[in-house]
Amino acid sequence: MIESEAFVQALEDIGFDFFTGVPDVLLAGVIETLLTRRLYTQAVREDEAVAMAAGVYLGGRVPAVLMSNAGLGTSLTTLLSLNLLYRQPCLLIVAWRGFEGRDAPEHRSMGQVMTPLLDTVRIPHRTLSDATALDDFNWVAQTFMKEHIPVALLLKPGVVRGIQP
Repeated sequence: MIESEAFVQALEDIGFDFFTGVPDVLLAGVIETLLTRRLYTQAVREDEAVAMAAGVYLGGRVPAVLMSNAGLGTSLTTLLSLNLLYRQPCLLIVAWRGFEGRDAPEHRSMGQVMTPLLDTVRIPHRTLSDATALDDFNWVAQTFMKEHIPVALLLKPGVVRGIQP
């Protein structure tokens, strides 16, 4: 399991300096770390977070947006009509709710269709794992800088440590 501190530090090390999004239980440890470091700006909705990321990118920052995969659905119009169309990159850190059909019923549908959906809208994506974390972060940095479009890093449950009860 990757510690939240190490996850955030790896993102900072490759240049990300602005984080926004909508909380999700799988992202709680990451968000807590970002709040402690004063790097996180809360958004009301995921599409708003994606638009904020586009704005800060134009101002010279390197943005990441945290969301659940349900939030990915909410933000698709903004991603397609703003970020992809005008080449406004951001890293989408997406909590994979409903992974392998495990989760509350409302998460299972998006859990099943998330990766085909990302493929359909041509957002490059990679699933983070302990074993491939270094390669995954290198891929994020290279793809983000080369393509200048949103890229998604998918987080399955239990890969990044959350807040312990």
